[in-house]
Amino acid sequence: MYFNKTNIKSINNNLNKNEADYTLFILVSLLIIISIIFSYSLTIYTVEYFGYNQFHFFIRQSLVGVVSILLMWFLSQRDPDKTVEKIGMTFFIIFFLLMIAMPFLPASLVTASGGANRWIRLPGFSLSPVEFFKIGFIYFLSWSFHRKVIYQPKKLGLVDEVLLLAPYFLTFFVVVFIIAFLQKDLGQVVLLGVILVVLLIFANRSFKIFLALGIIALVGLVGLIVAAPHRIQRIHSWWAMVQDGILSVLPSWAEPYLRIDELPEPYQVSHSLNAIHNGGFFGQGIALGDIKVGFLSEVHTDFVLAGITEEIGLVGLFIICTLIFSIVWRIFKISRRVENPIYHLFTLGVALMIIIAFLINSYGISGMIPIKGIAVPFLSYGGSSMLAMAVSIGLVLSISRVVKEEDVKKKVKNI
Repeated sequence: MYFNKTNIKSINNNLNKNEADYTLFILVSLLIIISIIFSYSLTIYTVEYFGYNQFHFFIRQSLVGVVSILLMWFLSQRDPDKTVEKIGMTFFIIFFLLMIAMPFLPASLVTASGGANRWIRLPGFSLSPVEFFKIGFIYFLSWSFHRKVIYQPKKLGLVDEVLLLAPYFLTFFVVVFIIAFLQKDLGQVVLLGVILVVLLIFANRSFKIFLALGIIALVGLVGLIVAAPHRIQRIHSWWAMVQDGILSVLPSWAEPYLRIDELPEPYQVSHSLNAIHNGGFFGQGIALGDIKVGFLSEVHTDFVLAGITEEIGLVGLFIICTLIFSIVWRIFKISRRVENPIYHLFTLGVALMIIIAFLINSYGISGMIPIKGIAVPFLSYGGSSMLAMAVSIGLVLSISRVVKEEDVKKKVKNI
């Protein structure tokens, strides 16, 4: 290809601009706007029941949404070499210490949920440390894998590989204790565990270590469920809904061993499925859904997808799913093209955090798996979740500027 002075000048101008992936920015902003709209539509019953102002949730979500969009834009303009490590490590250390301290804080400073302290009360809002810790945890793994793991030979003995990864296992077990036992939030542990395993795959580890991890994770998951009566209750509630379908395809001799009578009624998931069914293809119209009117609690948080589907139908749900998967695809694209191994693993981890949370929530509200209580990224009501996701996307946008710079440098090199 022939390059004249004009071509070279154009390439140098692009090199100086280093623009971020603004398509990703627009896609995320659209989801935030949708969240703001439904923070009003889905909370009609809640504001009446608790005596709030009609626009209570709408105003709060609007403020958080605007701040999140501005935060993404601000971070997208920063130099990732000066920003990503500073924010990632700060989040990892500070919010790790906050999660440790939460059980010992006075009741006036914390908000309890299900008998566990999960939010810290601050003037005007509550802060969920685990939402921000996830970003720090992903960065810590990315940074540490680059330093200690990724360049190690793949064909290590099992003992040597276990010793190599032992510090990460110990760190994760501490995280499991804090989140699963002290905060009683198994869903976040599952999410972080999957991210850890996938990042290990991309950090050049062997198959045998994943087999060992799979066995340990299965045993640990069963142990965490058995250790908590409320998790057993959720399993029973889920099994009550699916046991007929599962037993119908199994041999008849298995039924006496697996069928459990007098199980609790899975009313939350049942109402969630009713909401999805009521929506049909095109929905009942925004603010016209019925299930949110006292039938389905927390419809604006954990069950937001069911509430949205009732009002805008399967067509609307398809559009939202398309936005989510487009966001994840663009982050994967940035991860694949960036040359810095830390940025590669970090952006991959952020994409995994989004898609795993979305799948866990959507599978839960449809009855495919037990409910885990994980928010839908960018859609569920809540300031901590949205702000944390905005920070993670802002850092990815900042990294995308490096990708474009590398692409331009390659063009210059080929002249």
